[in-house]
Amino acid sequence: MNPTILSTRNLQKSYRTGHTPDGQPNRAVALAGVDLDLRGGESVAIMGASGSGKTTLLHCLAGIITPDAGEVTFHGPAGHQTISALRESERSKLRRESFGFVFQQGLLLPELTALENVALALMLNGSKRELAEGYAARWLGALGLSGMEQRRIGELSGGQAQRVAIARAQVTGASVIFADEPTGALDSRTSAEVMSALLDSTVGMGKTLIVVTHDPSVAQRCGRLVELHDGRIVRDSAPIQAQAAVR
Repeated sequence: MNPTILSTRNLQKSYRTGHTPDGQPNRAVALAGVDLDLRGGESVAIMGASGSGKTTLLHCLAGIITPDAGEVTFHGPAGHQTISALRESERSKLRRESFGFVFQQGLLLPELTALENVALALMLNGSKRELAEGYAARWLGALGLSGMEQRRIGELSGGQAQRVAIARAQVTGASVIFADEPTGALDSRTSAEVMSALLDSTVGMGKTLIVVTHDPSVAQRCGRLVELHDGRIVRDSAPIQAQAAVR
């Protein structure tokens, strides 16, 4: 069994949602004491109804937001880092160097080509343009986009654009990839193709993949399912399909 790469202890987060009639702040609880250990090289689907806390959990794990209480720890090459205690500049550095992100709409820059979008992740870390574009081209080729390097994002299909986003997430050598509804805007066939590309380029290379999804067919592709309800983990197991495959 691979060692733990990310862990949380008693993770709590709430958001102000207005005021009561007597002027007291109203708060909605997003996370209500989450304990979770994620291991290197595994694929984990995080599911739950809207408002269950799944995206908040992903953002806390990635250091995008800080919890109100509890800890998030990254067990990386430099040793243990308590992400929730880092300064914003330190968390930004960690996200650039160790984490990769794939979102539902890709969040790619439409004015740049596919190659430039991927290379930019390396250039922000100090790589020279020529070297960055060389690595970017190799990742695009590995994801089936050879010959499309100079196309702008609007000239690609939805599935092709998501492959560009996957390449951008991977090109820096990130050990953990976070994907928030990565197939939410795609049809079922394209969704399956994108998930295959995502799994092959992450878990297939010994990296960790954490996916937030509403789609059971996406969750069934992952080796582990974590389900949230009202900010608490109510299920943590392999999906039914994966369990059946083991038996």
